[in-house]
Amino acid sequence: MGGGDHGHTAHPQRPAPFYLVREDILPEALVKTLQVKERLARGEFATVHEATERVGLSRSAFYKYKDGIFPLSGIDRDRIVTISMDMEHRSGVLSRVLSLVASYEGNVLTIHQTIPLQGMANVVLSIETSAGVEALDALVAAMKATEGVRKAVVIGQG
Repeated sequence: MGGGDHGHTAHPQRPAPFYLVREDILPEALVKTLQVKERLARGEFATVHEATERVGLSRSAFYKYKDGIFPLSGIDRDRIVTISMDMEHRSGVLSRVLSLVASYEGNVLTIHQTIPLQGMANVVLSIETSAGVEALDALVAAMKATEGVRKAVVIGQG
């Protein structure tokens, strides 16, 4: 094994592993690559050439690492959560649930509702959120406490 792959072979069916590493132990080229990406995203520089020159990083190093390093906040930011609820078929119940989602800074991607039978319907929401585990648990608890909601459970995350 050469080329510094450390035994990790790329498999098309399996994504590459990720690691959480403190910034102070990262090689300088990786830290500077993040700085270039962040400053370009903020519009401080118009070109990669200008940004790498000002940060003190070669363009070849930037292009080598740019697609493989991300700030943790960028990875953690958007995830999709799917929540299934059984709710009474009454005016305003779904509206109150959607208001809750918005109050927890969630963005509804899809809503699927079954035809109500015997006054009950199942609603599945796919929500894009940056909420942590505690906030997501609080959202689901608030949904369960909403008048007309009989059940609310997370059925998928990604």
